Amino acid sequence: MNSIEALIGLQETDGLIRDLEREAKDLPRRKAQENARLKGVTAAVEIAKSQLEALRVRIRETEEDASASRQRVKELKTQQATSNSNKEYQQLLAAIEGLEHEADAADARGFALTEDELPRLERQLNEAEAKLAAERGGVDGFCDELEGRLAEVKAELDRLAEERKAKAALVPPKSLLYYERLRTKRWPVVVTLNADAVCEGCHLKVPPSTEQMVEHKMELVACTNCGRLLYRDL
Repeated sequence: MNSIEALIGLQETDGLIRDLEREAKDLPRRKAQENARLKGVTAAVEIAKSQLEALRVRIRETEEDASASRQRVKELKTQQATSNSNKEYQQLLAAIEGLEHEADAADARGFALTEDELPRLERQLNEAEAKLAAERGGVDGFCDELEGRLAEVKAELDRLAEERKAKAALVPPKSLLYYERLRTKRWPVVVTLNADAVCEGCHLKVPPSTEQMVEHKMELVACTNCGRLLYRDL
């Protein structure tokens, strides 16, 4: 096995490692996206609960307003029964009528809230909670799948790391050093030189002298444009 053949084998393993490393980085991001989406659905439930509770407070307030007005009416009627003059009686009567009107108005507001707004908000909350339950089940299942895949990827990366060590040991030190330096800047490092003397890495034509060295299968023939290592079909 010559240097190019050994490097091609190493590059194949490195390609698999690169793909898996990208996937390993992407899986947590996808999980975070799903959890963020679920957080949005959860927030919708909390908003619906808050709106429903606020409405119930308003309904209680209207009931308290009506009750307070009617209590005051009772007090004024008691006072009216012992009034000493017609003027005082008429004044108390006007106050009573005003309070009864306020009580009726409070009852009307409470009825409207109870009959119209309350069912709407209760329905809205039920729908939001149902959606959350459905989404949570889907997200939890999907996140479990992502976690399982991440474990598989990590295990495969461990295996490939050992495989890479074995393949790197087959490459001459000088060739390996050149490859290791270049792979941080160019990928792939080892590419074919096609029939038109064009590098399949940078897609530029190389000089005839470079093509001849590749034809003669000389060790470590680099593209004069991008520095990638060239070979013709082995």
